[in-house]
Amino acid sequence: MIVLRFYLLFVLLTIGGALLVGLVLRDKRWLRFAWQLFKFSVVLLLVIGLAVTIGRLILI
Repeated sequence: MIVLRFYLLFVLLTIGGALLVGLVLRDKRWLRFAWQLFKFSVVLLLVIGLAVTIGRLILI
């Protein structure tokens, strides 16, 4: 779980940086990158959460 915390911290910093750069430079590529990273991260966290849940249900 510590790996997930580091991943979340890294993703949040990256998304924040991309949004900041996108707003300062008025470049939509950075905003699109932040949105894609957010979507990928949500899907990845859902898959990991589902895998953990299934693993706990199997052990019961």
